[in-house]
Amino acid sequence: MKERALQGIKACVFDAYGTLFDVHSAVAQHTHRMANASAVSQLWRTKQLEYTWLRTLMGRYVDFWEVTGDALDFALDTHRISDSQLRADLMQAYLGLSCYPEVPGLLDELKSKGVRCAILSNGSPKMLSSAIHHAKLEGYFDAVLSVDGIRMYKPDPRVYQQAVDALGVEATEIAFQSSNAWDAAGADAFGFRVIWVNRFGQKAERLGTSVAAEIKDLSALSDLILR
Repeated sequence: MKERALQGIKACVFDAYGTLFDVHSAVAQHTHRMANASAVSQLWRTKQLEYTWLRTLMGRYVDFWEVTGDALDFALDTHRISDSQLRADLMQAYLGLSCYPEVPGLLDELKSKGVRCAILSNGSPKMLSSAIHHAKLEGYFDAVLSVDGIRMYKPDPRVYQQAVDALGVEATEIAFQSSNAWDAAGADAFGFRVIWVNRFGQKAERLGTSVAAEIKDLSALSDLILR
């Protein structure tokens, strides 16, 4: 998709996991302790997302920390790994995920342009606060919004409405950035101007939605946001 500048944007709202923070960096810290670390990490992430969708549909919400632990247990069990200390270390590592290298510079650029920034995430408040602190990103965000307040996960439209309410702008005045194709689809259906950060070369979802722009990483975002 050809990148095109977006006019009239008043705020940039970011998904956290996979967009700002590398979800696979937790396992990366402990690869020497697993023969199949990459497969464990991929399954951990897959089940983490599946459990958010299933719990929302089932009406059985638990916060993202518990979901993350349940997903990790599934992944470890699938790969026949029984190591309580490794499990504890992986969960601790998830509280200190690495941010992608272009993130601090990009946030600096947006701040210098006077663009308001926020996070809208499935993550629990504790998880988000820890990730932001670990990455030294305090001070960049006008709001850090968690689904925990409404007890349901993306892509329920009520999740995206939180950003509109918190920032006091119209949905069409928000540029929403996510690396997750399903999240990009949900945000477009809600009415955001969506920039899909397609870090992993995914194919577009077949959900009758589209995005305003597609980029490979966040380094290209600043040039797309014109006021």
